[in-house]
Parts: sequence; C-alpha cells; structure tokens
Amino acid sequence: MLLEVAREVPPESTQQAVGYPALFLLVALGALMPVIPTGALVSSAAVVALHHETLPWGLALVFVVAALGAFTGDLALYWLGQRGVRSRNGSRWLAALRDRAAPEKLAAAQERLTEHGVAVLVVSRLVPAGRIPVMLACLLAEMPLRTFARGDLPACLAWAATYQLIGILGGSLFDEPWKGLVLAVALALLLSAAPAVWRRLRRRAA
Repeated sequence: MLLEVAREVPPESTQQAVGYPALFLLVALGALMPVIPTGALVSSAAVVALHHETLPWGLALVFVVAALGAFTGDLALYWLGQRGVRSRNGSRWLAALRDRAAPEKLAAAQERLTEHGVAVLVVSRLVPAGRIPVMLACLLAEMPLRTFARGDLPACLAWAATYQLIGILGGSLFDEPWKGLVLAVALALLLSAAPAVWRRLRRRAA
C-alpha cells in the first residue's frame, strides 16, 4: 500500500518538500555564519528549477525562499548583535561581527550610512564582504530593528534576484543540467571572490 502511494507522488513534489526548506535553512544559516556559499547555493537551485520544475513557478519559489532565508538570517544576526550592544560585557556575536569588519571598511560604512541611510543596505548585500561592515555600522548607530528590517528587505530581494539570474544564465547555456550547474556555481564563487583578489593585487602592486 505504501509503495503504491509513493509511486503516485511525482518526483517534483518530493524535491520541493525537501529542497525548498533545505534552501531556506542553508541561506539563513549562511547569513549567520559565513562558511556557507549562499550565492552559489541560490544559483544552483535556480539551475535545478530551470531544468526540472514547471516554469515559472519553480524559479519564483527559489527567489522567494532564498530572499526569505537571507532576510530571516540577517534579522536574527542583527537581533543578536543588538543584545551585545546593549550589554555591558558585549556578546560573542557582536565580537564576531567586529572581527569580520576591517576598521577601514567599518569607517567607510559608517560614512555611507550617515549620507544615505538604510538605502546603503541594498548595495552592501550585493557587494561581497560588504554586508557585515554596514550591519555593524547600523548596530553602533543603534538603529532600531524595525528600521533595519525596512532597509534589509529590498536588499535581500535584490541579492536573491542577482544570484538567481546567474543560475538562469548558466543553466540556459547547456541542455545538460550538470553543466549549467557547474558554470553557475563557478560564476557565483568568482563574483564572491573577485573583490578579495583585487584587494590583494592592489596591495602587492603598492
């Protein structure tokens, strides 16, 4: 009986039941801990949706789930950072944010925040390694969580759209999904690593 029921369930339904919650959790965790390449993850999911899901609903779900995961992770990290700002002894989350934000980047982020307000959050999400200094600048400016959320939501939407477009580009170039997957992941990782490589080259040249 169970085997008959399992055979009647479409493979796409099983992929959605497992894949989308996993995508949400991994993106949210990636916002908290930078060990997960969330951009490459979203691009990979877009390639899979492009080849195996019913268009355009599969891609729409990837976009919504990725943006919601990033937004949830950002809010959780900001809330944890706020607890450290309000505490006399700080917190390990606030200390971790300080360690991940170079002093010159933090100073630049504070200046941009003063000039442009929460709009700077959109740019910070799209620039690799730009999110943490701006978030720390918001924390040190004691920006309320609600104000941060209003600026972070469009930032997460723009971020999810950017990496999904990378996946669509890679997936549309090849008929075989694995080739598009490899290209999309490579492009996403290259986009994430390019600023760090450029800074190292400038330092060597100087």
